[in-house]
Amino acid sequence: MKNLCTLLLFSCLAILPLSGQQIDLLLKGGHVIDPKNNIDAVMDVAIDEGKVLQVAPNIPAEGVFQVVDVSGMYVVPGLIDIHSHNFFGTEENAYLSNGFSAVPPDEFTFRSGVTTVVDAGGAGWRNFKTFKAQTIDHSKTRVLSLLNIVGSGMKGGAVEQNLADMDAKLTAMEARSNAAYVVGIKVAHYGGPEWAPVEKAVEAGNLANIPVMVDFGGYDEPLSIETLFMEKLRPGDIFTHTYAHVAKRIPIVDEHRKLRPFVLKAQERGIIFDVGHGGGSFLFDQAIPAIEQGLKPNTISTDLHTGSMNAGMKDQLNVMSKLLNIGLNVQEVIAASTWAPAQVIKRPELGHLTPGAEADVAVLKLEKGKFGFVDTKGWRLNGDQKLVCELTLRAGRVVWDLNGISRPVWER
Repeated sequence: MKNLCTLLLFSCLAILPLSGQQIDLLLKGGHVIDPKNNIDAVMDVAIDEGKVLQVAPNIPAEGVFQVVDVSGMYVVPGLIDIHSHNFFGTEENAYLSNGFSAVPPDEFTFRSGVTTVVDAGGAGWRNFKTFKAQTIDHSKTRVLSLLNIVGSGMKGGAVEQNLADMDAKLTAMEARSNAAYVVGIKVAHYGGPEWAPVEKAVEAGNLANIPVMVDFGGYDEPLSIETLFMEKLRPGDIFTHTYAHVAKRIPIVDEHRKLRPFVLKAQERGIIFDVGHGGGSFLFDQAIPAIEQGLKPNTISTDLHTGSMNAGMKDQLNVMSKLLNIGLNVQEVIAASTWAPAQVIKRPELGHLTPGAEADVAVLKLEKGKFGFVDTKGWRLNGDQKLVCELTLRAGRVVWDLNGISRPVWER
């Protein structure tokens, strides 16, 4: 009986962590790109208790509970998608505000290396509490919000044309009351000749000290984007759908494939140019000449919803890969998906691998081969490189593992 107890005791000890356990997880041998900290080299990343513990060459593996070999891959901060639509629900005719066209974040984020999404205007001050209870509070993904200047949110149609429901003070009040989650104001889809929606959004942004994102255009005689960039928006405000060419909005590249001269001046002034790919807002005819003439995006985002994810957009990594094949490099697409958006939404605790930061990490592989990328007009561009997410950590926990690199090998 005594021998049996001793055997059981040793069996239990064999599956417990080693005594003096110091590090939970070590990502070994990957190429770390951390734009905030100017790291672009092969490094190890040690993670403990959900936080980044150390980033350095050749961290010893002794005393580490789990070592993951990520050699040949990029190790980057968890990606941040600042234009997504996640206020999903079952309300009829509600579009992206508790409706069927928005998507639950956890189903589409981690597999793309995304650990933070910003819902872009799904909720307004009238229904933000529903959004929080329904989506934010039940998601492993970090979900933030750009509060719609329309009190009822992005329900489409006449609801978004109601100037009377665009209240800067009430919007700012709700934003301040939920400062842990609300990182900006959104104005979109207005089809009138007035500047009032933009002006009220900026007023709310001033009251709450947060940026404004504008999905601009819609009037039969398009309003001036030069006036928008140089007079209406503030430095730090965001122009999304940068590379779109849609009806009732002046495109940034003219009919002669020339970037309008005031656009680069606007970027120098501090206007943030965001991709916001979506289902209808990214054309090679706009993006390629714009990038060739110097307008690279400040931030890369998806405009994720049921329409875009099943068309040319697909996901964050596909958009980043598309840009890789038309003029940006790996370092630029990583920066525009990590530290740059973190700064834009004024969340400096995100988008980097500084020791002490929450361990949101994406491990990416850059595949070489023959790939096709489709814009929102239906044109395919052939490319030779594509980013794929191998592993995603959210607060130090593995939440996506494409090929099981964090798992022990099965033995018979």
